[in-house]
Amino acid sequence: MNQRFTPYTIPGVTELPSSGRGMRIGLFGGSFNPAHDGHMLVAEQALRRLDLDALWVMVTPGNPLKDRSDLAPLAERVAGARHVLNDPRIKVTGFEAAHGFTYSWQTIKYLKQSLPGRNFVWIMGADNMVGFHHWQRWREIADLLPIAVYVRPGSSRLAPSSRTAQALAQYRVDEDDAPSIAGFRAPAWVYLHGLQSGLSSSAIRARRNPEPTR
Repeated sequence: MNQRFTPYTIPGVTELPSSGRGMRIGLFGGSFNPAHDGHMLVAEQALRRLDLDALWVMVTPGNPLKDRSDLAPLAERVAGARHVLNDPRIKVTGFEAAHGFTYSWQTIKYLKQSLPGRNFVWIMGADNMVGFHHWQRWREIADLLPIAVYVRPGSSRLAPSSRTAQALAQYRVDEDDAPSIAGFRAPAWVYLHGLQSGLSSSAIRARRNPEPTR
């Protein structure tokens, strides 16, 4: 079943960033509820290590694998992400809401069909790779574009031995070749080691909204 959100637009929030043929563009999706310096660390590392021209931070209207009861409004999350992720090469957008996209494969297929000639690479944390096989059409995603996985605290050992890593073992790219992966034919994926941040959106929300004492 392909769940869809009701499409809606918000001026200045749901537009797609501009781009040109030949650009190397990282796609970094998530709820960003809220965005924090850990996201900025991954974004900056991806820009540098993958030799990207731009990185699009795609703030989802909602994650079907997560509880959405405490999800802040899209415009609020986009504004927060733009404040934290303030590198001029980073473009924050909530464009998935304008198309009613729920799943990453929908977003990726749309971008590749509507923006030919761009070299897209999917960026995700190692914690997401551990559960990547639960994503709808995850093998199709791997076949659509290269993937860069960035190390995350608590997942550094789990991700390289995950079900996804095992299934795609023959397509793993050496970390020294990371600067070229945006131009590789999918499937191809690279695991990036480097600086790590222990920040998490859930922990930030918990500090902002502590449980009432009895």
